[in-house]
Amino acid sequence: MSADLTTVPGDVQGFTRAERMRQPLAGKVLEATADHHGVCIRPFMMETVDYDTGEMRYVGVPCGSTVETQCGPCARKARALRQTQCREGWHLDDEPDFTPEPPTDQQKLLVAYRADLVAEYRKALAEGAETDAEELREAIHTADADLRNLGVRGKLPNPDAPATAVRKRSTRRRQDAPNLPRRRVEKRTLGREYAGKFRPSMFLTLTLDTYGRVRRDGTPVDFATYDYRRAARDVVHFAALVDRWWQNLRRCVGWDVQYFATVEPQKRGAPHLHAALRGSIPHSVIKDVTAATYHQVWWPNHDRLLYETDRLPVWDHERRSFVDPGTRQALPTWDEAVANLDAPAHVSTFGEQVHSKGILGGTPEAGRHIGYLTKYLTKSVSEVVEQDTTRQREHADRLHTELAVTPCSPRCPIWLRYGVQPLGARSQTASAHCKGKAHRRTTLGLPGRRVLVSRKWSGKSLADHRADRKRFVAETLAAAGIEKPPQNTSRLGWQKVRPGDPGVPPRAHVLLHAISERLTWKAEYDRALLAAQPPPGGDTELSATPLAA
Repeated sequence: MSADLTTVPGDVQGFTRAERMRQPLAGKVLEATADHHGVCIRPFMMETVDYDTGEMRYVGVPCGSTVETQCGPCARKARALRQTQCREGWHLDDEPDFTPEPPTDQQKLLVAYRADLVAEYRKALAEGAETDAEELREAIHTADADLRNLGVRGKLPNPDAPATAVRKRSTRRRQDAPNLPRRRVEKRTLGREYAGKFRPSMFLTLTLDTYGRVRRDGTPVDFATYDYRRAARDVVHFAALVDRWWQNLRRCVGWDVQYFATVEPQKRGAPHLHAALRGSIPHSVIKDVTAATYHQVWWPNHDRLLYETDRLPVWDHERRSFVDPGTRQALPTWDEAVANLDAPAHVSTFGEQVHSKGILGGTPEAGRHIGYLTKYLTKSVSEVVEQDTTRQREHADRLHTELAVTPCSPRCPIWLRYGVQPLGARSQTASAHCKGKAHRRTTLGLPGRRVLVSRKWSGKSLADHRADRKRFVAETLAAAGIEKPPQNTSRLGWQKVRPGDPGVPPRAHVLLHAISERLTWKAEYDRALLAAQPPPGGDTELSATPLAA
């Protein structure tokens, strides 16, 4: 009996090893299916407890990632939500109503009770009754929480007096910055109307200044002359510079300009701003405001490193401060270092390139600009800034090296390397290592907020927009006779799953259940849409000639 040489023993269905290795893994197929149906591919588990019945179960909660390479469905949902938020607020015709409601009797009674607690607390401190003062402090915190639950917003007075007076800097403008007209800002957010029916809005782009000539790929022509120090500091303080620009614009035009903006990196790694503005402003005013806007950083000088990573200041437990490792002299505190500054450590400004154009609402051009405005929201900084060539990687490495020694805030531990104790210094900061996003290689200093939205943009938060989408779907289903009563979650307790919990279902089972549930929802929604459409023919007269009686 001859052997069959067409199949090697151990092969599955006649496939060779190379062919089997090219077949997709079951886990990847499951993730691709979940991605296709809009199901989160990396949910984290939560344990819920029903206080009425005592039932405990595990629920997969979407991760909520905004980066598509991490979770495509969650990132695309977040981008679609931002597009809705931008569209609803860009070309409003009516002023959003933010008139605060009058305080209730319960709120006023609670504030009066809090005032008595503060008076008793300060009396206890004056008499040295620390135990009574601690109990009163806890009662004040409880009253603050009750006020928040009753709908009181804003900052409540601190029962403790500030240890030091707040230092104020002069608001006089720099002599090298052009002046701008200053008007009283009116309480309106709508721009000017033209011809009794047109109320255009704007799309603009702002960029940072140049730090040296760059090639088409974003890398410097000369690495040695490129100003990486100024580039790194501008990136760290970009958010503050943008906030100052909005303030100057409102003071210049005289009304409360509203915006929806996104921050994206250029090829050279510097951030720039794309913004949708409600209302129309002359381009000359935009350019003048940009030229006159600057941000001064009143921090200690940090041009020269005094300590290296192998010889850092050490924490003295007796003096509760950092000291020089050799001389044992205490480093100056943050308040001491900024007490007698006569010049800012850095001044950030925008570049000369300013782009702005008018956009009419409801036009295809408005839709294209909304898509462009949110184009890179699902991409990480490392995906936007290309690092394919050796020059691009070297440029990113040099910028990250400078960002690694650039303090990002007064509390940044990197201040120890410049011989200054950071604000709120304690023994845990002895490593002089900061975990902030400004120092990470993957972000290249880009601010944490990629989307900047003014408070009066659409009159809604992202949670409000999510609720609108849920309400629309529920109403569509109800119109087709599919009732989805809202679930009462007030009697549910939520907590994170403990590591190693044996009752947690496998991730594959969670994804399969979510896919099945999503398919059921989709079928119900499609059925509701078909029911909402008029039947073909129906009562609509489609004949070119009237029918005979």
